[in-house]
Amino acid sequence: MIYFDNAATSWPKPEAVYKAMDHCMRQIGANPGRSGHKLSVEAERVILNARDALAELLAVSDSSRIIFAFNATDALNLGIKCILRPGDHVITTSFEHNSVIRPLRHLERSGRIELTVVGCTPEGFLEAKDIEREIRPATRLVAITHASNVTGTLMPVAEVGDILEKYDQVFYLIDAAQTIGIIPMTADELKADMIAFPGHKGLLGPQGTGGLYLREGLEEIMPSLKEGGTGSLSEKEYHPDFLPDKYESGTKNTPGLAGLGAAMEFLEQTGIEKIHRHEQNLTGRLLAGLEGIEKVNIYGPKDPGRQMAVVSINIDGLLSNEVGFMLDQEYEIMTRVGLHCAPLAHRTIGTAPSGTVRLSMGCFNTPDEVDYVCRAVREIAKKSAV
Repeated sequence: MIYFDNAATSWPKPEAVYKAMDHCMRQIGANPGRSGHKLSVEAERVILNARDALAELLAVSDSSRIIFAFNATDALNLGIKCILRPGDHVITTSFEHNSVIRPLRHLERSGRIELTVVGCTPEGFLEAKDIEREIRPATRLVAITHASNVTGTLMPVAEVGDILEKYDQVFYLIDAAQTIGIIPMTADELKADMIAFPGHKGLLGPQGTGGLYLREGLEEIMPSLKEGGTGSLSEKEYHPDFLPDKYESGTKNTPGLAGLGAAMEFLEQTGIEKIHRHEQNLTGRLLAGLEGIEKVNIYGPKDPGRQMAVVSINIDGLLSNEVGFMLDQEYEIMTRVGLHCAPLAHRTIGTAPSGTVRLSMGCFNTPDEVDYVCRAVREIAKKSAV
């Protein structure tokens, strides 16, 4: 079996991830920060280790600024809904995942905000100056993806950050779902006020993990999204206002964060730069193998230097779900088909409503697997011509 669906969830995971989660369930098991006994203390240490590792990854000196969430969607909802006020204006792009566009459309439909969607090119490219052109006095938030989950296109996030530094009233939220753990990045380099990320994609951790980086001072103007038990200030009836407790209520996914912490160790030992080079090489090999196959349409930049290891294709005469079914059933190749929770992006590249076949690679894929996928696509394309 060949797994080419890493843009949804990376798989397999490093062996250390499985071991860490099993150890946490079997040998620790207790609630973090809720009791004084040694198992509870050890559980809290698991959480702290993962938080510290993520802070180090983003070059954040204060790890309490890493707020844990259950996934990037959870983190994006926290960032979007807690920073915005009635009457605010928001700018986003036509290449966003539904994790960004749906919360914003919900707020727009309820009359709380005004929303501007800046168009990208059919390859997914964004002009940073087009963002600046839409800024108005009521603009409070710019929310954009770091890279498209449909075409892999990299956005000029640092350039947008440079522009937004001129506007004190505008906050900047980056969706790093497709890039964190693969592209070296720091919060300062991105010039972001908030960075949302999942644990289960490029970070190589388990599902049910993720987080939100908050720039210093934001907790003073952002209310909590939910309130409840934190294990801190238990004598008070009001929720704590300090980080990270202000935005973390209820029992955390300790086994998941144990796995995420182990994944972070794997990334540090392997080197993110090495992983990125490997995925770029796979992307270049895949693009070269697909180019020239009759009836195969490739979307996006078609340039491994300007995209992640995500390539969307279609084959003339076949629907994307038909191609995906054949890849699965006849060739044991796992892909994702359809709209990939990003309908705006598909409208932009002209593949709505049927979508595309998405081939997304990860650090454990090999050149031989890429060659096999290209042969399979070639054979399916030949069959469609009969």
